[in-house]
Amino acid sequence: MVRVYVSLGSNIDRQKNLRGGLADLRDTYGALELSPVYESAAVGFTGDLFLNLVAAFDTDQSIEEVDAELSRIEELHGRVRGEERFAPRTLDIDLLLFGNCVLQQPGLTVPRDEIMEYAFVLKPLADLAGALRHPVSGRTYSELWDTFGDGAQSLARVADIPD
Repeated sequence: MVRVYVSLGSNIDRQKNLRGGLADLRDTYGALELSPVYESAAVGFTGDLFLNLVAAFDTDQSIEEVDAELSRIEELHGRVRGEERFAPRTLDIDLLLFGNCVLQQPGLTVPRDEIMEYAFVLKPLADLAGALRHPVSGRTYSELWDTFGDGAQSLARVADIPD
């Protein structure tokens, strides 16, 4: 079994899509550990506020199988992949960590670069797995959050998404 961490975000029918995505993850992987939920501004485009969180689960699936399952769940919730990287999302589920795996191949990088770039990814990950070490930098996620330097990225903790 490997421990997997994924980020989830939505800015279209946010609560419904996040609840549905979490239910689908539970159906596939069983018990989930969840971070607190945060609201953040859209990054890279003008759009409605996002809700974001991180979920952790254990699996026997390969990294490719997990990645394919995350895409399938996104599509179930109306995710349409287009040419624009920064655009509104019904549901975005990104594979952040797959155990201590370090992998870089077309379409799949683990650990995901966004961990170090975006507050809405790093803060929930630090909340959920603060003592865990980034497999490349060697620093804990709590340390990375404590030294995160982009004060322009605002986050507001919100009530958890009900099941």
